Amino acid sequence: MGAIRSPEYAKMSQATAISLGLLRGRMYRGAVNRCVNLLVHYPEGCSANCAYCGLAKKRPGAYEEKSFIHVDWPIYSMDEIIAAINRAPDYVRRTCISMITNGKCRTDTLVMARRLREETGLPISALISPTIITGDDIVEMKYSGIDKIGVAIDLATPELFDQYRGKGVRGPHRWEKYWEILQYALEVFGTPHVGVHLMVGMGETEEQMVSLMDRIFEMGAVTHLFSFFAEEGSRLARRPQPPWPTYLRVQLARYIIEEGLSRYGAMSFDDQGRIVDFGLPAERLESAIESGAPFMTTGCLGPDGEVACNRPFGNCLPDVKQWNYPYPPNDEELNLIKENIFVQ
Repeated sequence: MGAIRSPEYAKMSQATAISLGLLRGRMYRGAVNRCVNLLVHYPEGCSANCAYCGLAKKRPGAYEEKSFIHVDWPIYSMDEIIAAINRAPDYVRRTCISMITNGKCRTDTLVMARRLREETGLPISALISPTIITGDDIVEMKYSGIDKIGVAIDLATPELFDQYRGKGVRGPHRWEKYWEILQYALEVFGTPHVGVHLMVGMGETEEQMVSLMDRIFEMGAVTHLFSFFAEEGSRLARRPQPPWPTYLRVQLARYIIEEGLSRYGAMSFDDQGRIVDFGLPAERLESAIESGAPFMTTGCLGPDGEVACNRPFGNCLPDVKQWNYPYPPNDEELNLIKENIFVQ
């Protein structure tokens, strides 16, 4: 028997395995995972060394045993995965293949996407690794059946990107290459089918993050927000999460920009780069907050127009205080948000 590796096998998030009935378990407040999150897998792992990532090359431990986003990712054959998708509950609306920085990903992701397209009825996203792909690969992804592309830029400035993903950790990633591939993905897939992952809490100011989200919106992409959440055994294992009020304000700014309610240029910031004015009348701002929508997970949409990639508890432990709510916040949660969002 050959090695257990993609494209015949893939890792699957723990929440997905629970949702598909492959693992036993229940989630806080009845949360469900609406996206089948898959991770391309090779025994030798990823060649990148991002300081915050559980899959980093220099993180201790065998690759098969490394957690990612704080949970185990069990390995299943694609036959098992496809069979589970085809008997999945109705709330499962999308699949997503996440690449790692390994040259084999270029062709294996396409093979996996074609199988998923031909053997399941769900749309397919790909979270790509720009370092190892070309514009031609982006075109091939579209032909293989992928309908949405994600680019994990993560950091808000080129300096932070280089510090935590590039030369600062002897990693292969380069800021310019990520933006080049992002632009190409937009040309091939169009708006609103390209998303950019950004992570709050890496040393940037709120103003820097809001400025970047505005730039992304201007390009025609959408922002999928994450909070830093330290991975055990990573270089940044002791780094705390960003202050919750900071994350709430950035979430609200993203919502306001993408809903066309205001832009970065109309917002105001204090001398520490914190948002003090969202450029909206008070009643419109209150209405946006009251909806709860700005504080829910942002990700690729399903055919119903709702977020499918809702990543339950990927940013924090289950609690009334969430960094990304995988469901509409209830009254208790919304009151907590309103009490904290303007705390400086």
